Amino acid sequence: MSNAEQISEYIVREFLPDLTATQLPPDQDLLGDGVIDSLGVLKLIAWVEHHFQLAVGDTDLDPDNFRSVNAIDAYVARCQGAPVTGG
Repeated sequence: MSNAEQISEYIVREFLPDLTATQLPPDQDLLGDGVIDSLGVLKLIAWVEHHFQLAVGDTDLDPDNFRSVNAIDAYVARCQGAPVTGG
């Protein structure tokens, strides 16, 4: 399972239980559309740190890093030094 798929699964499980992961557009603005609020962002960041074993630093707390599945996937890939695999 790709990072993007794992991210989609988590977001749907935690914030959009009426959808399936495949129904979540990878470029949907999760913050602008109100899917995730400020507390949800903190929960998402904690999950990213734990799941991908990353340390999200203060300079990485830019909302644009967590705005969509694609943005989160790109952020994780940059931190891991890997190419982005999401769609």
